[in-house]
Amino acid sequence: MYQAIASPQGDKFIVARPGARKGMHIPHIMYKELSDAVADRQTVPGWLVDAARQAWGIDLAGCPTERTVLVRPLTSLNYSRATWEINKGCNFNCEHRYLAERKFEGLSREEKDRLLFMLRDAGVLWLQFTGGEPTIDRDFAHSYRTAYGLGMLIKAAKEAGVPLELALIVTKHNAHEVEAMRDLAEEYAYTYTEYANISPTYDGKPEPLAAQAPGFLDKSTVFKGCPAGHAFFHVDPHGFATMCKVGRENPVNLMAEGLDGLLRLPAIADAEMLRSGGCSGCRLSATCRVCRPLAKAYQEAKAPLNTYCQHGNGDHIT
Repeated sequence: MYQAIASPQGDKFIVARPGARKGMHIPHIMYKELSDAVADRQTVPGWLVDAARQAWGIDLAGCPTERTVLVRPLTSLNYSRATWEINKGCNFNCEHRYLAERKFEGLSREEKDRLLFMLRDAGVLWLQFTGGEPTIDRDFAHSYRTAYGLGMLIKAAKEAGVPLELALIVTKHNAHEVEAMRDLAEEYAYTYTEYANISPTYDGKPEPLAAQAPGFLDKSTVFKGCPAGHAFFHVDPHGFATMCKVGRENPVNLMAEGLDGLLRLPAIADAEMLRSGGCSGCRLSATCRVCRPLAKAYQEAKAPLNTYCQHGNGDHIT
């Protein structure tokens, strides 16, 4: 296993370590030095030896660079993160699910491998497996190992030394257990995030909204834009890439178009983020808490305004 991964990330270069939350930014000249050290079979440069000892408490002195540091190649694409819906199938029937259908189908193992190589070549360093329930996919373990071997950091068990982040979904059925959920998350995870704003399915079906817990809706954060489609993207079980899990219009068929298809994704994302439809001309748009793709899903579900919009809370501007 590599001790560190050097990777271009947009216009920057970083060095990360599997299982560690700390990393470092490095200039291009140091990135090139690492790349050259691998090609020339040199030992780990002194500056990285010192930095690794300080950041991670490990000693890389005298270690061969080619077996110690995975140097990710430069890419014309600037993506650093991706989510992969390896399969929509699930062995539970969660009321708050955002998927409209949960068919257990997707790519073959060979196609999954080809997709993972494309994600690597797109610059993806942080990959999140999602679903459905990803761990029941017949190829999950194989795909996990493949992604890890390609230098993508994936969340795993805390006991394995990899930072685990938990999502706490608060619904009307478990709101009375919030404190116990927080205690459990603090025991097993490095960090956790609570989600109480239950959304419709991504294609606008309202059924999940019935699971919302009154009194737990958090609308305190103003939406100030996001880099969806520019710095990260989502891939569904069939290899179609979209700006995110919610904004799924105009998908890019990666299996047919390859990486060239991702060049169209930023423009697709920009078009989806325009305030249109039921949000066009809104006088509260400067303080809106909801991104446009999510607002569209609420509107198509004919959700009550108080489940997502400030107008529904009496926050009017006169």
